[in-house]
Amino acid sequence: MKQVVNEWDKQLTWGWLAEHSQWVLNMSIAIQQIPAPTFAEKERAEYVLSQFRALYLDDAFMDEGFNVYGLIRGKEPHRPAVMISAHTDTVFAPDTHLQIKRDGDWVYGPGLGDNSIGVAGLLGLIAGLRHLNIQPRCDIWLVADTREEGLGDLGGMKMAFNRLRDRIGMVINLEGMAFGHVYHSGIAVRRLHITAQAEGGHSWLNFGRSSAIHGIVELGHAILQLTLPDSPRTTYNIGMIEGGQSINTIATEAGLWLDMRSENSPSLALIENDVQQIISQLQRPNLSYTAEVVGDRPAGSIAPDHPLVQMALAALEQVGVRGTLETGSTDANVPLSLGYPAITVGITRGGNAHRLDEYIETKPIANGMRQLILLTIIATES
Repeated sequence: MKQVVNEWDKQLTWGWLAEHSQWVLNMSIAIQQIPAPTFAEKERAEYVLSQFRALYLDDAFMDEGFNVYGLIRGKEPHRPAVMISAHTDTVFAPDTHLQIKRDGDWVYGPGLGDNSIGVAGLLGLIAGLRHLNIQPRCDIWLVADTREEGLGDLGGMKMAFNRLRDRIGMVINLEGMAFGHVYHSGIAVRRLHITAQAEGGHSWLNFGRSSAIHGIVELGHAILQLTLPDSPRTTYNIGMIEGGQSINTIATEAGLWLDMRSENSPSLALIENDVQQIISQLQRPNLSYTAEVVGDRPAGSIAPDHPLVQMALAALEQVGVRGTLETGSTDANVPLSLGYPAITVGITRGGNAHRLDEYIETKPIANGMRQLILLTIIATES
């Protein structure tokens, strides 16, 4: 694989790449400036669609979930296509101040790394292949998908992949700040919204009645006592707690949001079963609990020696980076869970994801684009 990548790299000219990487950076800022909370990505999606059309992609359109599609036709369209994806949504509310700040080789901005630079990398890949005058051997489907973050539950990728899966042979997913890493295994994720209901009343006059908030605190405490296996790695997190009417009211309703993750589905099922048992044990006539599934990200993986993984590692090595193999929860979970080879790679490095002071590094972008272009060419030739 290294030899194949090296041979392609030598055939191509890269003198234009510095200017191109600046274009990708500028495009990422333009994308970042358009608010795109999960479930409200339409405006950003319309901008991406306009860019797809400006880059002369075939069959460019947007579906009802605000997923944007475009096609680069291959020389052998009967062959299974390669799908390249990047999610457009962010964790930030629509009224978030999206100010950009530059500090040397770092650029700050909420959502810039996750995942505006990833979407810009998708556009940069198209422009790069056009500049190199390369027609791939098989079709390439470019997809800017939605609903990756939070309660989106990978809904955009689930919709998009269901639409395209009969045409697809493999998937390369882009997460902006993952440069140097190759995600080849998608962890299982299960999310519950657990609510407690109680009779409630006045804090003084009705002292002793069951409180929904006390019930949720009791439930949270019990969850925190659970013992998790070290291998396969399994985690939980109570991310949000809500409820109550006032400080002097015994709460009638309260809830918590529980995120559970594991490297395999059976271990995740065990921890969820433990939580359900705790809920059953805490139920009583004047305090009841309900649990609603609000997230279900499927697991899947391909072996480290899979050709797609080796292609990605070889492309990184060609630009002087020793790649590391990772597991995580990304849009690639969807095709992996259905038995399709899929990986997630990045465009640059950065930090503080999901914070207002999120940042990306500008220097790696050129090599990030070079490895993506090489990886895409090799994947379409395989």
